[in-house]
Amino acid sequence: QVQLVESGGGSVQAGGSLRLSCAASRVFYCMGWFRQAPGKERERVATVNVIGNTNYADFVKGRFTMSRDYAKNTLYLQMNSLKPEDSGIYYCAADTVSRCSFNYWGQGTQVTVSS
Repeated sequence: QVQLVESGGGSVQAGGSLRLSCAASRVFYCMGWFRQAPGKERERVATVNVIGNTNYADFVKGRFTMSRDYAKNTLYLQMNSLKPEDSGIYYCAADTVSRCSFNYWGQGTQVTVSS
């Protein structure tokens, strides 16, 4: 059974930091973080493929860093200089094929940034 389990969300003040983790039940070709704020559509935060090609959304460049531990099948998202607009539910997603359609999703973890 394919599982993606996120952890590490919480509440912080603006300027603070959080580190999200996503434990996967297997190796995936692509993995990534997406987020959804209330009343807004889900948006891509960062993605990485098995050879390490990483892409970040412009709104997190310089503030968020994604890393992948292949030995632990775990994906991380280090979030620094958080802003209130970063608040939302953060989802880990993955796919087994190079097309990276992200067919597998975790349950999400809440991130709340107060001003």
